[in-house]
Order: sequence, then C-alpha cells, then structure tokens
Amino acid sequence: MQVLQSCGVEVRLCLPFEVDRSYDLPRDLRFSILERELSTADAVVCFGGDGTILHMAKAATRQGVPVLGVNIGTMGFMAELESTELEQLSCLASDQYTIDERMMLDVTVQRDRDIIFHDICLNDVVITKGAVARIVHLAVRCDGVQAMECGGDGIIVSTPTGSTAYSLSAGGPIVEPEAHSILVTPICAHDVASRGFVASDKRIITVELTRNARRNAFLSVDGGKALRMNMGDVATVKKSRLTTKLIRLKDRSFYDVVNMKFKNA
Repeated sequence: MQVLQSCGVEVRLCLPFEVDRSYDLPRDLRFSILERELSTADAVVCFGGDGTILHMAKAATRQGVPVLGVNIGTMGFMAELESTELEQLSCLASDQYTIDERMMLDVTVQRDRDIIFHDICLNDVVITKGAVARIVHLAVRCDGVQAMECGGDGIIVSTPTGSTAYSLSAGGPIVEPEAHSILVTPICAHDVASRGFVASDKRIITVELTRNARRNAFLSVDGGKALRMNMGDVATVKKSRLTTKLIRLKDRSFYDVVNMKFKNA
C-alpha cells in the first residue's frame, strides 16, 4: 500500500472474503466494500495464494478489471510477485506492465428444463463422488458425441490455466496458459481404458451421471461451494465469452515459472 501511495496512486483496501469481525482491526486500517470499489478501479492487487486470486479474478473479470497477484501462499502459479518483491508495484503507476488474457469456462447445470446453476471459472470444474467411499459413474460427451464413460472418483474439466492445479495432481498434462483448449481428466478411474483428453476450446463438454447407488455427485467450480447433482442432471462446460486479465510486470517464460514453482515446492 505504501509503495503505491508513494507513487501517487489512490489505494483502497478491500477483503476478498467475509471474515470473522469479532476481533479488533488496527485503527489505521479501513476496509471498503469490494463490489463498490471494483466498479471504478483501474486494477486490483490481490495478496494471497492461488485460491484467493481465483476468487478475486472472477469478481474482477465481471467488471473488466485486471488483477495482479502477490503470492503469500504456497505454489502461487497465478501470482506475478512474491511477498519480497513489493517494490515492483511501482511499475503500475508508470504503466510499465502488460496484460495476459486467460481463457475462462462457462458452467451450467440443467435439471429437467431448468438451469439450476450457472458460473464462470478460471481454473476448473470438478465433479466428484464426495467424501463417501464409492464409485461415481460419469458419461462425458464432446459436442454431443460420447468421448468417455468411466467409473472412479470423478472428472476434472479445466482451462490451460487450471492444468497446473487439480488436473495435474490427477495425472493431466501441463498446458501453456495461452493455449486454446479444454482439458478433461478422470480422477482415479477404475477403468484402465479411461484416459484424459484435450479438446478444442470450440467444443461443448457435457457430463452426466450414468448410474450410481446414491444417485448423486457433487460439482464444484474453482474450489467453491459444492452443488449436489442428481441422476438426470447435465453439467455443460464451454468457453466463456469473458477472459481474466492478469497483470504481468516481468518478461519470463511460463516454463521458467513451472520450473521455479516445482523446484521450491
């Protein structure tokens, strides 16, 4: 905050999440309402890990505001700066930065004739069995054509940005963020023939339960609150018309970032 203010930048402090207000905040800290400030903001500087940046990115994207992430978490793949590099924030005041546009996904869930869920995501859509130790059976279609049917812990549908998140842990490939593709990765598939695939961003992916003892699964977008899916519900995932704008201050390759993050993991 002091770095930006010293450069003549007007700064507002906001909380990305609702937090426990039972404790006393320092008197010199005043927090504004995020939704109100986003409507007039030129940029958002987000302090946190990838989860915090993901949460902020969706809100900022809807307002067309670019985001600069400062990593105070663990991996921080989407962060541009580490907590030891705050002096570089001064580059914002002199417009010494570039904008990296990231593809997002549009997610809907239909039950009978009704749309019961709609959201956008920057990382991934995850459909799982939940905490119960059982198999969930899912049918995955690409433009209406059967692409995969598997039993296991679930399915991850991700963007290239999300390829280094849960999809990677489930055995999916690392994909450059600038790529135009949709990744589908099974989670702990019980069928050895079930393999993940990479589809064009022009495709429409649908996921539906085929058979299940408890007749439900759970859908979560970017690690958010889970939605219970019943038999007959159809999740549709396609490229969003919106893109997340990430501020870049450094001229570095994506592979430099990957090597650095995994080396320090």
